[in-house]
Formats: sequence, structure tokens, C-alpha cells
Amino acid sequence: MNLKSLPLFGLMGRRMAWLTQRQAVLAQNIANADTPGYKPKDLNAASFKQMLASGLRAAPMAQTSPAHMQPVRRPDQFRSDVTREAYGTSISGNAVVIEEQLLKVQESLGAHRLVTNLYGKHISMLKAAIGRDR
Repeated sequence: MNLKSLPLFGLMGRRMAWLTQRQAVLAQNIANADTPGYKPKDLNAASFKQMLASGLRAAPMAQTSPAHMQPVRRPDQFRSDVTREAYGTSISGNAVVIEEQLLKVQESLGAHRLVTNLYGKHISMLKAAIGRDR
């Protein structure tokens, strides 16, 4: 059985790939902290709605009884994060603030741990389901 074929594992794999790429970008920012005129970069935040739309196919809602409520269409409830300006810029034009970059690295580390733990828990559940939980 290929775990990547399961939608949940595919989403976790894509999230891990995004976090890995973000760590590389943040490491590049930290490495260029003394480069004159360097502007820090970051990846666009991965939208949960976009990940679901591309990873899963939604089943259409059906009203099978007149007593059922009609589905309600709502506008997007998620807001997109706006990239804000850096905290400060040095005299040389470098806008990298080490503390800000380290906070982003720590945030990515926490998200990476979360996905890793979820992956391990789902593997344990699959093993338990097939009787290999020992």
C-alpha cells in the first residue's frame, strides 16, 4: 500500500515539503544578515482551503428529503496573510532582523513537529487496524 495515495498522507507530505522549503528560505535570510541591501524573503502561507481543493475532491451536497436544509454558500471565511514590511532596516539597506527570522524558524519547527506527530499517530492507527500494533 502506498501511503502517498491516501489523501491525508498526501496532504501531510505536501505540508512537510512546504516547511522544508521555508526553512531553506529562512536559513538564506539569516546567512545574508550582513549583506548590504538584502531584503528578507518568505514563502506565501499555505492556505488550508487551497490544499484541500487540490488534494481532495468534494462530494456535492444533495437534498434527499424536503425536510433537509438547503446548503448555504458562504464567502471565503479565511483571510490571506498580508506580507508586512520588515521590523527595521539598517544603514546599509539590509532589512534582515535576526530575532524575527529566528521566530519564524521556531514557528516552522513547531509546525514540523506537529505534522511528524500526526504522521506517526496515523501510522499507529493503520497498524492497529491491520493487527500489527506491537
